[in-house]
Amino acid sequence: MNKVQINDFKVFRDIELSKIPTTLLLDDSEKKVEKELEKVREKLGKLQDTLYAHNKYAVLICLQGMDTSGKDSLIREVFKDFNSRGVVVHSFKVPTSLELGHDYLWRHYIALPRRGKFSVFNRTHYENVLVTRVHPEYVLGENLPNINSIDDITDAFWEKRFEQIRNFEKHIAENGTLIFKFYLHLSKDEQKNRLLRRLDKKEKNWKFSAGDLKERKLWDTYRTCYEDAINKTSLPHAPWYVIPADNKPSARYIVAKIIYDSLKMYDDIKEPELDEETTSNLAMYRRELENE
Repeated sequence: MNKVQINDFKVFRDIELSKIPTTLLLDDSEKKVEKELEKVREKLGKLQDTLYAHNKYAVLICLQGMDTSGKDSLIREVFKDFNSRGVVVHSFKVPTSLELGHDYLWRHYIALPRRGKFSVFNRTHYENVLVTRVHPEYVLGENLPNINSIDDITDAFWEKRFEQIRNFEKHIAENGTLIFKFYLHLSKDEQKNRLLRRLDKKEKNWKFSAGDLKERKLWDTYRTCYEDAINKTSLPHAPWYVIPADNKPSARYIVAKIIYDSLKMYDDIKEPELDEETTSNLAMYRRELENE
């Protein structure tokens, strides 16, 4: 099977999504890829236990992508072997009235992982420079000072948002949160196929929305906004990874392998050692228990 190298997917410089492949077959056999994923996710589950005991780092996984890019199934398959208390998934939908009563980053701040745990953001704070940029009228619902009409939402407004997002990620990274941002890079043709499957398979009908077709017509606009967001916010402490997503098993394995290989680079993540007194008395504690 083809090897997965982190740097093949990490964004180091400005990219053009139209020039990046949406398909990468790691092996002719999907079953072999799935077997390799099983091995990596088992290792990830054990590493999460160590991360919890170490209690110094938190891990934030950010997933973005066009509709049908496979975020939900990726979460299910990659984190299957985690202790359920070690990972929390947050799916960010349309902001509630409570959330709109705060700044747009508030709901993401309160969902951040505590030390020793993973949080997965299924759609993220980047929606505030993606869907709202495609539909700027949504910003009016935030009731912001000096934003009274769409005409007030200028290029300077978006640049300020990018700056705020960079500052947000810099702040949490400096305080122990390890950030992984994955863009699931789907082709328009494959999205069409997946939408048709939602229509054809009764058990998948519930996933379909007529709104999916309206948003599909804005494909090029969304891709431009994604490209801009990735180029302006991929930094060493919060890198973006562009993952070919037309083949789901390969995409899942690549994401899992990147997370695992990256975390293994932190050689300080290890279980804490017992204090000297406890270590010297282990034999006594064993005898005490055995003689009960």
